[in-house]
Amino acid sequence: MKLLLEIKDEKASFIIEVLKNFKDVKVQPLSSYKADVFEGLREAVREVSLIKQGKLKGIPAEDLLDEL
Repeated sequence: MKLLLEIKDEKASFIIEVLKNFKDVKVQPLSSYKADVFEGLREAVREVSLIKQGKLKGIPAEDLLDEL
């Protein structure tokens, strides 16, 4: 199982050290770029879910392509 944790900077080193003490836990910090990409993907998935539920209006693909 993979987990993504959001930890305040001042507590991150402590939490990382605690996690490293578990033999079955692999700790791999994300670069700020990868964290931004992941956050963008998570937001996109959330928006698609809201569109499917009818709680948010989507943009037709044709309109999106016309903007390009």
